[in-house]
Amino acid sequence: MENIALIDSFSEFKDEKLIDRVTLMAILEDVLRNALKKKYGDDDNFDIIINPDKGDLEIWRNRIVVADDEVEEPNQEIALSEAQKIEPDFEIGEDVAEEVKLVDLGRRSILALRQNLISKIHEHDNTNIYKQFKDLEGEIYSAEVHHIRHRAIILLDDEGNEIILPKDKQIPSDFFRKGENVRGIIESVELKGNKPAIILSRTSPIFLEKLFEQEIPEVFDGLITIKKVVRIPGEKAKVAVDSYDDRIDPVGACVGMKGSRIHGIVRELGNENIDVINFTNNLNLFITRALSPARVTSIKIDEEGKRAEVLLKPEEVSKAIGRGGHNIRLAGQLTGYEIDVFREGAEEDVELSEFSDEIEEWIIQEFSKAGLDTAKSILEQDVEDLVKRTDLEEETILDVIRILKEEFED
Repeated sequence: MENIALIDSFSEFKDEKLIDRVTLMAILEDVLRNALKKKYGDDDNFDIIINPDKGDLEIWRNRIVVADDEVEEPNQEIALSEAQKIEPDFEIGEDVAEEVKLVDLGRRSILALRQNLISKIHEHDNTNIYKQFKDLEGEIYSAEVHHIRHRAIILLDDEGNEIILPKDKQIPSDFFRKGENVRGIIESVELKGNKPAIILSRTSPIFLEKLFEQEIPEVFDGLITIKKVVRIPGEKAKVAVDSYDDRIDPVGACVGMKGSRIHGIVRELGNENIDVINFTNNLNLFITRALSPARVTSIKIDEEGKRAEVLLKPEEVSKAIGRGGHNIRLAGQLTGYEIDVFREGAEEDVELSEFSDEIEEWIIQEFSKAGLDTAKSILEQDVEDLVKRTDLEEETILDVIRILKEEFED
């Protein structure tokens, strides 16, 4: 294979891999030097001249002329008699530059050289892709469904880059067909081996925040600031918004007339219920707003313990807790406070912790996670609802109800 033929055979990479010819030649030189090291032990005395315009290269081996019986380093030195075959006028101590053809490296070396070159070009290509997507972390990105697997969906973008949407990064109601376009945020980009692993997410709170930026001009322009986003993907989300311009109603601008602005976002997220809340530094007011749609009677805050005791009318309690305990859980995440709900006129009620001698602590904790901290708060619920709200078995719940009923019968 002639030197020029080697370069021409790789000219395809310049177009296919979007790699410029100069970079391609630099990679070629690196691969050639590795091949020379393997064959001759060292490449310091070799000059590689690459002409990217003509697509040609030359390899020159430089050695010092020594007496015929004094050659100790064959790669660095050449016997006088051998040198004079190249040029009769050579004398001891002079430098000899001898051109090396690729065929001199041997057929195996040429095949290995080709494989190494392809590998290096792919490595360069993957590094560029990694850098490109690393800069896109936290941004919305669209790609097409290419392959559906049990644990992930494999997507391809317009450039043919592979993007992974894992099962746990999909909204529970998501259902995609091959060829369908999918939106999410680039959550992470890592190099696994030499190949970039690009992970897309539709469950991240950042995805919802970026959708607000895309769909609501005032957010995009910075007139409305998103303070915090919390989500239970596909179920419910709470978004705290603020504006430095008193003339703008942040909630009204985000929701739009009859929900017109937020409707597209809700649809994108599988009909996720989105509460948009006015942010305030007044903690009592912020917790009150976070518990919407429930109406709070009064709040007692323990700032040191990051807890809030909220008093509500009995008919407001279920609204504050929400289906599956979603509302109170998200309100706690949004405000950063553990929220305990109490009913008005519940003097005769008993804290669930009082039953710790009969009910195991982990069971009490499970009820507490769902906002059920008192005996009556549990007895007022249907067994079916309690099963949905907690991770407890029906048999365990029935046993707890029996214990609580006995207390009130006594």
